Amino acid sequence: MSNIPEDLHYSKDHEWVRVEGDTGTVGITDHAQDSLGDVVFVELPRVGEKFEAHEAFGNVESVKAVSELFCPVSGEVTEVNETLQDEPEKVNTDPYGAGWMIRLRLSDPGDVDRLMTAAEYEDYTKAEE
Repeated sequence: MSNIPEDLHYSKDHEWVRVEGDTGTVGITDHAQDSLGDVVFVELPRVGEKFEAHEAFGNVESVKAVSELFCPVSGEVTEVNETLQDEPEKVNTDPYGAGWMIRLRLSDPGDVDRLMTAAEYEDYTKAEE
């Protein structure tokens, strides 16, 4: 079974967000990285770009496929995980830690309320299989 931390919020696109104050840190779930296989490249936005919830913000390329990344919440990018340019495998080895992708200043904190809890996400991934 995938690792699904309790303190995060999850989208149906298999992204997660950790909210601290008005900042959200975003990445892909353990389930998503496992489905993708070995990640070889991550394309991320620039600081200052703005995204609406569910809007594509980048791509992740694995040995199997290229997949779009969707922003689980609305906001402006304040930080990008630059280490993924040289070490994209961190998405596989530590998807909830060193494999985070972007940090956003939330434009609508209520977006989080429309995401799934860990238990709901676990049920969602089981239903998908």
